[in-house]
Amino acid sequence: MQLADSVFMFVATMLVWLMTPGIALFYGGMVRSKNVLSTAMHSYMPMAVISLLWVVIGYSLAFSPGNTFIGGLDWVGLKGVGFEPGPYSDTIPHSLFMLFQMTFAVLTVSIIAGGIAERMKFSAFLIFSILWSLFVYAPVAHWVWGGGWLHAIGTIDFAGGNVVHISSGVADLVLAIMLGKRKESANSSPHNLPLTFLGASLIWFGWYGFNVGSALTLDEVAMNVFVNTVVAAAAGIIGWLVVENMINKKPTMLGAVSGALAGLVAITPACGFVTPSASIIIGLIGGALCFWAIFSLKSKLGYDDALDAFGLHGIGGTWGGVATGLFATTSVNAGGADGLFYGDASLLWKSLVAIIATYIFVAVVTFIIAKITSMFVPLRVNEEDESVGLDISLHGEKAYHESI
Repeated sequence: MQLADSVFMFVATMLVWLMTPGIALFYGGMVRSKNVLSTAMHSYMPMAVISLLWVVIGYSLAFSPGNTFIGGLDWVGLKGVGFEPGPYSDTIPHSLFMLFQMTFAVLTVSIIAGGIAERMKFSAFLIFSILWSLFVYAPVAHWVWGGGWLHAIGTIDFAGGNVVHISSGVADLVLAIMLGKRKESANSSPHNLPLTFLGASLIWFGWYGFNVGSALTLDEVAMNVFVNTVVAAAAGIIGWLVVENMINKKPTMLGAVSGALAGLVAITPACGFVTPSASIIIGLIGGALCFWAIFSLKSKLGYDDALDAFGLHGIGGTWGGVATGLFATTSVNAGGADGLFYGDASLLWKSLVAIIATYIFVAVVTFIIAKITSMFVPLRVNEEDESVGLDISLHGEKAYHESI
């Protein structure tokens, strides 16, 4: 075990932890003032619920030896998971690796809150979150990172394009469709963009732990990941604002921070396998593509993804998976693979298989879990509670009070 790697991963874990309250602020600023606390709570509560679930059984199902679909029960209650290095790293404590992965599990559920904002019952979301983490997140994480079938066929996903972003984005879309549109969705607009800006900045800052920490050591690959993450986010801003200015004739602050997140999502699966030049292209296209998904695709299909989690994470993660199959090169990471542009088309096909399988599995199981949840508690608040606002009707508090 190496002290330097342990300190590096400790810092990375704390950075990823910061992303979840960042999402709570990012989402909270984009809803109406009567729903800001409710929206933030949907993103914040997974830090409590999913963290405990991860320790009890989630980590074991995702990462312990099992079969190609799901992990086993060897590490239930963290049995055998301690200070000694674990099977996924020879240089950091097994328990530290577990905590790093816990922050990913928490974050993924908190992202889903974007699609259900301003209309889903708090109790229903908690029940859904527990079931979804067990029966969707854990299997998909095992497929890719725990030795499951996608890993076996040669799929590569450095920091969670499939596991985190596509899975959360698809779940978000399914819930948004099942819940139906908000009563005043056409007139809804962000109530506090500075709050959203602060949240996005915290997410961006934490993303360096998210991507770079996935290397599990501070080596040449990790530094390349750091560079790629920086330039892809910057390119995402440019890609979004260029298209936004062409279509709407004005570049916006919300567009700038959304473009940064789009670039970050897009580079996540590819960041450890591509060059900085490729990262710029991935970020530019990611920003432009996510703008199209949010402002064109959503209106054409008519679903009410309140805070555009599918447009950012689902579409951005999908492009990131495709881009990995195009731009990956073993000259950057010998442990990766060559993509189409480096002479091997098979990686692109493997990436497409992973994306399609994740879409189908997540959509079907999310639908089933939501239906099961609705048997115990209604998914959606009643019209009166929605009209009053979820902050008062569900939590008995207000975010803002007039001063005398």
